[in-house]
Amino acid sequence: MNLLICARCGARTDEPVVEPAVPVVRCTECGHRRPFRRLPLYCVTGPSGTGKSTVAHLLLQRLADRFVVLEQDLLWTAGLRDDHDGEHRLFRSTWLRMASMIQQNGRPVVLCGTVVPPEFERLPERSLFSDIRYLALMCDPEVLAARLRARPAWRQWDEPRIAEMLDYTAWIRETAHEMAPPMTLLDTTDAPVTSTADQVIDWIEGLHRADAGGGTAERVSA
Repeated sequence: MNLLICARCGARTDEPVVEPAVPVVRCTECGHRRPFRRLPLYCVTGPSGTGKSTVAHLLLQRLADRFVVLEQDLLWTAGLRDDHDGEHRLFRSTWLRMASMIQQNGRPVVLCGTVVPPEFERLPERSLFSDIRYLALMCDPEVLAARLRARPAWRQWDEPRIAEMLDYTAWIRETAHEMAPPMTLLDTTDAPVTSTADQVIDWIEGLHRADAGGGTAERVSA
């Protein structure tokens, strides 16, 4: 099942060679070409405190018959928190490998958790997906800070950490349109969670229809 292990000779690679037109994964040792499902990945992302986890519960209820909805923090464990390059490369690679294996069951994955395109797009495992789409939930700085301060103490949101998240939020807002691919922004400042979930679902389903049929994706207004 592991797309990084050749089904014929057993050779393992950390850099899959994908022929996207077929699509197949080709073994660089024996040349075996293994067909696989190369589906899009939908990332519902954004800074901490913008509502990702709350929205994810509603996405799970409403999309479970067509998509697999996953929470990125599930694998935020000590062994995967490497940060040698500032991008948590092992954590990101593990999620791409996991999502690609899940998608072999025929359902696209909706991955909820903080990530930006450079953290996924540069990885070898990126080739296992036809596309990765990014929707970032955002909110006003004052509201975001208040939400983080209201979190339980065990989550350790002190003032310096909150200030870092506010800087990160401003950076996303300023650069989202310049990233490759660009990130779509959705403001959650005053929106009820059900309304936000409706817009996220419209975004996912619109893109999925376009990916499946070559049509035009629906847009989400920030």
